Amino acid sequence: MSRKKKHEEHENHERWLVSYADFITLLFAFFVVMYSMSSVNEGKYRVLSESMIAAFKSSARTLQPVQVGELSRSPHIPDANIMDIPKPINFTPIVINQTYAPNKDPLQVNEDAWEMDAAGAQIDLIAADVDDALQELVDQNVVEIRRSKLWLEIELKTSFLFLSGSASPSIDAEVILGQLGKVLKEYPNQVHVEGYTDDRPIVSPLFPSNWELSSARAAAVVRLFALYGIQPQRMASVGYGEFRPVASNETEAGRTRNRRVVIVILANLENESEEASVTNFELLKQQLQSTPAQVN
Repeated sequence: MSRKKKHEEHENHERWLVSYADFITLLFAFFVVMYSMSSVNEGKYRVLSESMIAAFKSSARTLQPVQVGELSRSPHIPDANIMDIPKPINFTPIVINQTYAPNKDPLQVNEDAWEMDAAGAQIDLIAADVDDALQELVDQNVVEIRRSKLWLEIELKTSFLFLSGSASPSIDAEVILGQLGKVLKEYPNQVHVEGYTDDRPIVSPLFPSNWELSSARAAAVVRLFALYGIQPQRMASVGYGEFRPVASNETEAGRTRNRRVVIVILANLENESEEASVTNFELLKQQLQSTPAQVN
């Protein structure tokens, strides 16, 4: 019986691709490992660098650091000498007598008293003219006038001067301030305009807070006075916002009183410059708070 002839197996000519793929994979893994070893983490490197600098440059953290070589100490100094504290110097405080100056000429003292009387008479004269110009508003309790020997205060409620949240004077305000300006331009005294508000927050793109609103209202009064003939060099404006109330803000009546503009006319002292008169106004006001002011 004849044997069957075996078929020869087909030879695979692409076996080299398997070895080549394995070689490429190993080569890729090798370069990935080499790249990961060559890249440095900057954050960790910075921390390591700062730690090394702190370790080598910082001062010793113990009272007795490790000594290298022979131990050497400075001569012993008693602790009492080191911890000696200078004793306080006893002195007698000097008390300045504000009512009497022994080295001052008596004639000068009399001259100062005369100047105070003259300033008071000047304020009385201005107050009389202001009363005549604003008598109707004084009777309506819209305007309040207070005076002392050194200044005259004219308090106007802002309810008729400005609209709510506005710094533009109304028509009535221009008429009233015009009447007052005609009186004040006849005198050389300094004019100090103060603006006040209540504590309710303002919602306006023009005024971020009550500071700006009170300052703008005071500046508007000063601007109108300048238009009515008062010299700008004589005037100043300031805004106090809500922080100097004269009544409680818990009620509507109290908030109405706090919304005000105060016009202060300062007395002219012969020995006092115009700038010093405005600068020292707050100090003079504090000194005379104990003296009751006359109210019309």
